Amino acid sequence: MNPQWKKGVLDVVVLAQLAKKDQYGYELCEHIQTQMDVTTASLYVLLKRFVNDGLVTTYLVDGGGGPARKYYSLTVEGKKRCAEIMEQWLQFVSGVNALLK
Repeated sequence: MNPQWKKGVLDVVVLAQLAKKDQYGYELCEHIQTQMDVTTASLYVLLKRFVNDGLVTTYLVDGGGGPARKYYSLTVEGKKRCAEIMEQWLQFVSGVNALLK
């Protein structure tokens, strides 16, 4: 995948995945990697930015014998932002598809 395309779409992908359910970082990364090549480091940088921007909050869950896992959850603002950029993304994709036909 073109790196510029990936960079542009990663925000919406991560927010959309967190809108479905809270996830810990490694779980989120593994799931996204089934469809696109993304590094764990780039995903954690993005998650940190989302936390700093108030779009995502975190909480710890006991790891069941292992270390506690940090889960990421969308805030109300994060859900709003997710809906906004998903709408923008779908309009963009629709326009591009129309131009490609």
